[in-house]
Amino acid sequence: MAFQQGLSGLNSASRNLDVIGHNIANANTVGMKSSRAEFAELYASSVNAAGGANKGIGVTVATVSQLFTQGNITVTGNDLDLAINGNGFFEVSQPNGTMAYTRAGMFKLDREGNIVNQQGGQLMGYPTDTEGNRLSFDSQPLSLPTSAPIPARQTSGIVAQFNLDARAPVAASVTPPTPLTTYGTSVVAYDPQGMEVPVALAFTKTGNNTWEVYSSVNGSAPAAFAPPLLLNFNADGSLDPASITPAPTLTLASPNDPTVTFPVTLDMTAASQFGTDFAVFDLDQDGYFPGEFVGLSIDEAGVVTGRYSNGETRAAGQVALVNFRNSQGLSPSSGGNWGATFASGEPVRGEPGSGNFGGIRSGALEDSNVDLTAELVNMMTAQRAYQANAQTIKTQDQVLSTLLNMR
Repeated sequence: MAFQQGLSGLNSASRNLDVIGHNIANANTVGMKSSRAEFAELYASSVNAAGGANKGIGVTVATVSQLFTQGNITVTGNDLDLAINGNGFFEVSQPNGTMAYTRAGMFKLDREGNIVNQQGGQLMGYPTDTEGNRLSFDSQPLSLPTSAPIPARQTSGIVAQFNLDARAPVAASVTPPTPLTTYGTSVVAYDPQGMEVPVALAFTKTGNNTWEVYSSVNGSAPAAFAPPLLLNFNADGSLDPASITPAPTLTLASPNDPTVTFPVTLDMTAASQFGTDFAVFDLDQDGYFPGEFVGLSIDEAGVVTGRYSNGETRAAGQVALVNFRNSQGLSPSSGGNWGATFASGEPVRGEPGSGNFGGIRSGALEDSNVDLTAELVNMMTAQRAYQANAQTIKTQDQVLSTLLNMR
């Protein structure tokens, strides 16, 4: 009887239509990977049967596999929308404590500064220093200090690059003497609490190729260093490094408490003396006041950098990517997530853009890889297969009816 074969064909065709319908329904789902029903024939074998004695009894759906091909990448402009261009999965810590893996990169910040997905799962990443250098491959939830300002940083060094006019006369050789403020510049340093400490530097020519440096702190009158700080220049206009060895140090006091003092190193190794106007090319210090979080950016290597109101940027970690030896062994679940299984193997961690791991594209999302045209064709083919199996059952019923009506 062909009823069993026809029934198995109906069941398999129906299951295939379910898979195709699921693909079509998720044609616009971010990070979705299309599925494919794979069939296998069934045989009934008697004991010690040989050759053609085996009887085919129909078909079954052996497995429903997923196709992990790359989807198109669509630019969204949202910094927390992430797309993987290549191999790999985002690692997400679910609210129930389990790990999930996804290609859907629609992330956002929660009220505690954690980077989370729509289900509340936290995006995992690798710890880095403030410059973005990875410290280890031990993944942890990525978060940014959005609820409190980053602390102030005390100034520890000032870098000054300038040119002193070689044509200037020795200050004491002219009448009236050249004012001390003729050649000078200023910068704002910061105490341990982030309070501003104005610092001014003044230069006066004391001899051929020799200049003395004066300093002023918190608006005080310029004062000479003790012992005097002299900048000696070579015949070619470059600074003689021996004149600033060891590096000179300023002692600054906090405006909030003058008893709180701290040293600041003064780097003037790039100073020069040429026959052109006095000019300051660079004047910088390494301190800053507290800053509020204002935004973030994520580069192709997955390094998450926070931007703050004091102009500073700080790396908060690096997005972790994982891969599997057998991606087909992953167990799909709702929300565009997959779970690791014995068949998939343990996750292999890496950093974006290295080895066979894809790069991170911030401000973009990976579209579903469903080919809608192909799915519609597959749906018509599956419908015809369903009709053919139904016709097999109908024909078998007619044959059986004929046999029963024989006289």
